[in-house]
Amino acid sequence: MDDYRKDWNKEIFPDIPASLTIKCDAKTIGYVGCYWVDQNTNWLETGIVIYDSRFWNGGFGAEAYKLWIDYLFTSTDIHRLGMSTWSGNTRMIKVADKLGMKEEARIRDARMVNGEYFDAIKMGILRKEWEFIINKRNT
Repeated sequence: MDDYRKDWNKEIFPDIPASLTIKCDAKTIGYVGCYWVDQNTNWLETGIVIYDSRFWNGGFGAEAYKLWIDYLFTSTDIHRLGMSTWSGNTRMIKVADKLGMKEEARIRDARMVNGEYFDAIKMGILRKEWEFIINKRNT
């Protein structure tokens, strides 16, 4: 358990945490996180988990993930951010797409959920794509 807790305190850059909790009314409902795929090319993989299904369709995850992506690009010189999910997780795919992420890979029947095969989905966004979106938001 102590080793697990140490992971929560990791930083990807000095003073930039690798994860943050998501809270609603002082209750922890999930977290956003990231890890290095390749430091040489400035590539982080990102993710989000909402533990409590009562918060799945209220926009909490979408807002938290948007803030996380914005924070990582604003606070670092990261070149690209990616995320992975499965084809049955349509909410996550829609959130990533809405944030400007592009589907970069689809590995057919690579995930099994409740005994059923699904495709593995890789999506990502480059800094220049994010900057274009931010500039459009601000005009």
